[in-house]
Amino acid sequence: MEVLTLVGLVAGSAAVAGLARRTPVPAPLLLVAAGLAAAYVPGVPTYVLDPHIVLPLLLPPLLHTAAVDSSYLDLRANMRAIGLLSVGYVLFATLAVGYAAYLLVPGLSLPVALVLGAVIAPPDAVAATAIARKLGLPNRMTTILQGESLVNDATAITAYKVALAAAVGVGAGWADGIAEFLLASVGGVGVGLLLMVPIHHLRTRLKEPLLQNTLSLLIPFVAYAAAERVHASGVLAVVVVALYIGHRNWQVDFATRLQEEAVWRMVAFILESVVFALIGLQLPVVLKGLGEYEGAVAAWYAVAVFVTVVLARFLWVFPATFVPRWLSARIRSREPETDWRAPAIVGWAGMRGVVSLAIAFSVPISVPHRNLILFLTFTTVIGTLVVQGLTLPALIRALKLPPRDVHAETLAEAQAQSEASQAAEERLTELLADPQNSLPPPLTDRLRTVMERRRNAVWERLGEVNPMTGESADDVYRRLSREMIAAEREVFVSLRDRRRIDDEMLRALLRRLDLEEAAAYREEAG
Repeated sequence: MEVLTLVGLVAGSAAVAGLARRTPVPAPLLLVAAGLAAAYVPGVPTYVLDPHIVLPLLLPPLLHTAAVDSSYLDLRANMRAIGLLSVGYVLFATLAVGYAAYLLVPGLSLPVALVLGAVIAPPDAVAATAIARKLGLPNRMTTILQGESLVNDATAITAYKVALAAAVGVGAGWADGIAEFLLASVGGVGVGLLLMVPIHHLRTRLKEPLLQNTLSLLIPFVAYAAAERVHASGVLAVVVVALYIGHRNWQVDFATRLQEEAVWRMVAFILESVVFALIGLQLPVVLKGLGEYEGAVAAWYAVAVFVTVVLARFLWVFPATFVPRWLSARIRSREPETDWRAPAIVGWAGMRGVVSLAIAFSVPISVPHRNLILFLTFTTVIGTLVVQGLTLPALIRALKLPPRDVHAETLAEAQAQSEASQAAEERLTELLADPQNSLPPPLTDRLRTVMERRRNAVWERLGEVNPMTGESADDVYRRLSREMIAAEREVFVSLRDRRRIDDEMLRALLRRLDLEEAAAYREEAG
């Protein structure tokens, strides 16, 4: 791919994703629509989705950033539901879609049909979780959707390899399939477990933030490549390492965390924008290779497979939600009560994404009906993103699930901050009792003021708001703080322009202000 072609893809995708933030349409859907429209604009180059790029180069960082931002404790608490979706549902969808395609398409062998089923099986929860956060779905549901998307790719890729071996005549039986699945899953987890401790140990020993962030960018590729080297699941290795790193991220230097957050947010934004735009841009490539399957026949196959995919998810989600609860008193005691609305939303949040297309493009040319597999994968991905993605917000609003209790969350945050401030106050008193830590009274008072400010900030969010502006006292404090910082920044620049300070001093002064403003911004965003 030429440099300008790649730059155009990244710039165009970022522009559309930025525009999506000003519209009620989720960014993934707008990007897919833009890709579909741009595919036939004169002068726009043809972008072919290369599985040798998507799977080893785009998938690891996307999985890494999602896993680092996930909660290991929440995922562990919901492991049963996540496992039923990420493993059980993917295998069920592989069989259901594969058998339906086998019955539907004349001349399509069952192994080739199962290849199609495995390709289409894994949902991509990027769009679903984005909508879930935006509309304030309960944390447990968002966690389940996130956990499913972290693991289901590994299940689908393994199922695809087994089905492909049977389709090309290698002769993979049930025993071979189970062995392949165990090698991929156990091996991937094992590689992740072997790598996570030494990688995190190295992160805590490096003191230079630039080196630490370079290591951070390499981690997902190292984990993926190491696992794939021994024919294990690179996906699971990346997820295991990232979950461990995210769970212990507090042990890393604060400067590294600040830089890592900014770097990975940018990486995730660019990659997610590009992959969804690439989905739409594949339309000319897919239609060009369709061959004998054209017109009404191809459309009928596409609709039938799409309907099968949607129905199969509901057929799995509802029994998987309620049957274990009916059979096990332990599950009923450990997991919160739920009604039909939660599985209805999870069932409808089954949008497919770029991983399915990448696997489809990796199907060897020698496999019969390859072009049909590619076409049906493309139409299913587009269909689920458009139909389910556009209607999911309306479904969530219509079902009126209990929203997140923001007041309770803020109260818990305030109580946690109060306990931490109490510990900090005791530690400060202990330190000041040592003559080696003597400070002038103004500086001692400043330490106590900053500590008290942190203690009160969260409580103030629970208090009354300004009737004129609708702001809490904490909101006003942060706004005035930003205004003061802006005034200081203007003075520093003016002093530099009048040659009273040089540029090196200006950068040092501005960095100090930037750190203060960044801390205020993170507090406000949180």
